[in-house]
Amino acid sequence: MVPAYSDYIGKNVVITGGAGVICSHMAHTFASQGANVAILDIDQAAANQIAAEITNKGGSAIAIAADVLSKQSLLNARQILHDRFGPCQILINGAGGNHPKGTTGMLEHDETQKSLTSFFDLDPEGIQFVFNLNFIGTLLPTQVFAEDMVNNEGSVILNISSMNAFRPLTKIPAYSGAKAAVSNFTEWLAVYFAKSNIRVNALAPGFFLTNQNRALLLDENEQLTPRGRTILGHTPQGRFGEPEDLDGAMLWICSESARFVTGIVLPVDGGFNAFSGV
Repeated sequence: MVPAYSDYIGKNVVITGGAGVICSHMAHTFASQGANVAILDIDQAAANQIAAEITNKGGSAIAIAADVLSKQSLLNARQILHDRFGPCQILINGAGGNHPKGTTGMLEHDETQKSLTSFFDLDPEGIQFVFNLNFIGTLLPTQVFAEDMVNNEGSVILNISSMNAFRPLTKIPAYSGAKAAVSNFTEWLAVYFAKSNIRVNALAPGFFLTNQNRALLLDENEQLTPRGRTILGHTPQGRFGEPEDLDGAMLWICSESARFVTGIVLPVDGGFNAFSGV
């Protein structure tokens, strides 16, 4: 059940990567609380679909095509936001992801690893793409939309980090490093904006099934892969997260109930980070 907060009635919430599995759910959740939600995504059609779903339920939402790696694209998006809803009050930096060119196999003689790249053969452009998408794709939207927030009470930035920022996973060095940068940047921003009435925090989701990782965690029969079994074996609650598992943490940390909370990275992970493996 989604907790109810009056804090969000009439608030303008911007969500980058808003058409993705997790961020689209966030958009629905904020809209259900009475917020005006701007769904920013590079995929205009997908963003349109999420906005239509929300408005069909009586919520307030708009879809805006935006590239988080283009400041001009984000400035254009901000102008559309101003014309429709007004200035941004809550920014969710949800755009991110991995790429095959930033992924390796393990350094071992394993026939199943032959199709994966060795660390020694990693493509620097692939590493840079993943780093830019996650880190620069958090920095640029913050530069653009935080200008609306300075010295406005109740302004909040929520970044999306990852368990990889705490404990890097095998095979995905680029994504792990990029999310570690997001966590560090969250803390830096929190200090920078502390006297400007902007709170900055991050959520670090554990293992949620998304379009990007489904093939790594489940096989064609929807059964756990070896990697999926290992993950659940190290998750004390014994299951993958579902988008609604983020609702409570998200709504609390962006609300006035958390007005003295800034600069934290909050795991939402079913106990993964706390488990030593024994």
